Amino acid sequence: MHHLKKHIFCLLLVSLLLTACKHKETTVTEETKTETNTPVTVTTMSYDPLEEHIELNATSTFLQKSVVKSNLTGYIKSVNIKYASTVSPGQVLFTLKTKESEAIGNTINKLDPGFKFSGVNSVRASVGGYVSELDHQVGDYVQDGEQLAVISNVNSFVFVMDVPYEYKQYVTSGKQVEVTLPDGERLLGSVQSFMPFMDSVSQTQAVAIKVNLPHQIPQNLVAKIKIIKVSKAAASSLPKAAVLSDETQSEFWVMKMISDSTAVKVPVKKGIETGDRIEILSPTFNPADKIIITGNYGLPDTAKVKIETTKEK
Repeated sequence: MHHLKKHIFCLLLVSLLLTACKHKETTVTEETKTETNTPVTVTTMSYDPLEEHIELNATSTFLQKSVVKSNLTGYIKSVNIKYASTVSPGQVLFTLKTKESEAIGNTINKLDPGFKFSGVNSVRASVGGYVSELDHQVGDYVQDGEQLAVISNVNSFVFVMDVPYEYKQYVTSGKQVEVTLPDGERLLGSVQSFMPFMDSVSQTQAVAIKVNLPHQIPQNLVAKIKIIKVSKAAASSLPKAAVLSDETQSEFWVMKMISDSTAVKVPVKKGIETGDRIEILSPTFNPADKIIITGNYGLPDTAKVKIETTKEK
């Protein structure tokens, strides 16, 4: 009986040991399974021209408009222009006849054939441009000095943009800017003049942008003005997705590969930012350094990763 109890005890002990070993093996296997490498894609540094710019809206307009006025009191005999037509300096726009000559007709000339009195005057354009207003037609009775039309001076065509005061340092007289029209056409412009006052509500200053007109552009067209803040001929940069930050946007870093399967956290200092790239001022990376661009969010320092594809710069 004593030997039987001893034998049973040994069997129970062996069974417990086997169960413990199996549990330990399962735990080790599960732990091994959890130590998988995070799939990532990488990129390298780019050394290309980089610029930081701002975009502001601007509206097309004519700064100078010439008012065409009647030079007598009488009737309009002919109108030689149409609304929105183009006129040249010195072109005859209207023909007027005084009310006196209209009233007496040719009576005086019949009584005295040697006396020539027509009472007809011509009104000419003082500047070239477009007819932006046409106020009268043939047969209208007008007073001396009355407005007949308005000519928008083609040489005074500009885009006017409202510049916030904090951007004034980037908008200087003569500075070259890019003007993009709503259809995508791009024009080269330059800062021409500043209005000598600020808008009290928006705290903006109106600035005139002069452009070379390749064709007629209508008034009140809204375009975008690209103003360069900072430009560098060769800047080391990374895609924005490669640069991580904390919640307060006060610390920035990248995940750099130090081997085929290990990435470490490297703090960086940013420079110029564009729509899709960020300049890296420090530290200095080598052209061959691999920086994680996807799969980097939430990675700890010295993370195990698996490179899937190398992203284009």
